[in-house]
Amino acid sequence: MGCTAARIGEASGCRVKDIDTKSWIWNVRRQTTPGPGGLADKGTKSKRARDVPIIVEIRDMIERRISELDRDPEARLFTGPRGGRITTAVLRDATHWDEVVGELGYEHLRRHDLRHTGITWLADAGVPVHVLRVIAGHGSPTTTQRYIHPDKQSITNAGDLLSAHLHAPRTPRLRVV
Repeated sequence: MGCTAARIGEASGCRVKDIDTKSWIWNVRRQTTPGPGGLADKGTKSKRARDVPIIVEIRDMIERRISELDRDPEARLFTGPRGGRITTAVLRDATHWDEVVGELGYEHLRRHDLRHTGITWLADAGVPVHVLRVIAGHGSPTTTQRYIHPDKQSITNAGDLLSAHLHAPRTPRLRVV
C-alpha cells in the first residue's frame, strides 16, 4: 500500500486489466467493501477512476503475479492467503500486523497509515500537491494535505533549500521607467 498510496479495498478490487505494464500505470476503478451481504466490489470512494504510478521497485512482483494468473484480464491481482478478497482483517492476519507493530513499539500504527506513508513519500520526492491529489483520489487539496507528514529531515532539507536560494547569485532587476 505504501508504494502506491492506495486503500486496502482498492488493492483488493484491482484486476489484471487495470495494470498497464507498458506505462506502468494502475487505473484504479473499484474497491472491495463490506456490505450487508458480505464483501462486494463497487466504484472508488471518490466515484472516479484515477491513475496511480507503479514504481520500478515493485514492477517485477506485479509482473510475476500477472504471469501466475495467466494474464487473465478479469483475475484479481491481489488476494488473501486462501485466494479470497483482501480486507483489513485479512491483511492484518496474513501479515501478523498486530504482532509486528507491537514488537516494533508502534501499537498505534494502523494499516491505513501505509496510505499516509505513500502520499508523504510522494510529497517528499517533490510531487506537486495537485498531482498528489489526483493520485490519492481526493476531491480537495485540503484532504491531501492532511495525509502529508514530513519528517524532521524533510524540514531540515527545506531550510537548506531556502538558505541555498537566499545565497544564490542574482541578476539585477530591471527598473521600468
